[in-house]
Amino acid sequence: MTQTAVAPPTKGDTPRKPVNHLARLRDPAWYQRYGVYVAVAVVLLFNALFTDHFMTADNFRTQLVQVAPIVIVALGMALVIGTEGVDLSVGSTMALAAAFLPLYLGYGLVPALVVALLAGAVVGAVNGALVSLVGLQPIVATLALFVGGRGLALVMADGQLKQIVNPDLLSLGTGSFLGVPLVVLIAGVLAVAVAFLVQRTTFGRQIVAIGGNRSAAALAGLPVKRVLIGVYVLCGVLAALAGILATARLTASDPSSLGTLMELSAITAVVVGGTPLNGGSVRVLGTVAGALLMQLLRATLVKHDLPDSTAQIAQAAIIIAAVYVARERRSR
Repeated sequence: MTQTAVAPPTKGDTPRKPVNHLARLRDPAWYQRYGVYVAVAVVLLFNALFTDHFMTADNFRTQLVQVAPIVIVALGMALVIGTEGVDLSVGSTMALAAAFLPLYLGYGLVPALVVALLAGAVVGAVNGALVSLVGLQPIVATLALFVGGRGLALVMADGQLKQIVNPDLLSLGTGSFLGVPLVVLIAGVLAVAVAFLVQRTTFGRQIVAIGGNRSAAALAGLPVKRVLIGVYVLCGVLAALAGILATARLTASDPSSLGTLMELSAITAVVVGGTPLNGGSVRVLGTVAGALLMQLLRATLVKHDLPDSTAQIAQAAIIIAAVYVARERRSR
């Protein structure tokens, strides 16, 4: 009786382990990466089933216009948090940019915009210098301008709200292009630009490396101080731009209230979007989704006649869950 020779299994024939999808769902890393998108989908599904007139083009347009400034500020905050830092002065930077606008609109729109953006760059440069050159903790360094920046804005505006009548500036807040509001279009373009910066440029890779291990990055010859200053300058410029767009949409410069609690909204969007507070990673799309989730959640509760305090409690619960997931992932 003859025996048939069996060829030994080749490397390519090695059986693969079956993918355990349930194990993935128990992995904190999965929730940190994809949880925000699932949450957005759940909120949209809930509104589609239980909220009248929510899933309409007009409502989505309103929600996107309202969240656009938060997205812009959150993009800069994500870069800062990616370096294991934080910027508490973004709200005051918005107010400072808004205070500069009426003072220079008499010279034309472009000079006024340049001055307002330069104000944001100066705030960012001061923050970056305090962190990288002086060695202050980011929360301490930016807290100084959190208080002082708004105070300076109020002094410049004489503590008064000033109406904006420049039609070119107002068009930035109310205009549209091919049916898309300009503020939404600007936020989308900036999101793509920041994603490209993080993923495709040397500067972006340096941000991630510094956030992962600043000492190792310095030993590797990376320009740590220059990168940190650059990151805070970018954050300041983006915050100033958000202040300009918010002023244009509100048709008034009000440094006393513009940007209030914006730093918390931006940090929330970044953390919920999956960017860890200990740095080393920047999730741009997740940050955009995090800002959108918070906006949709707030709008949902308002549609169901629940007080704003309920929205704040819900947001706090989401923040705690996001931080817990990140902590569980690091402990594994």
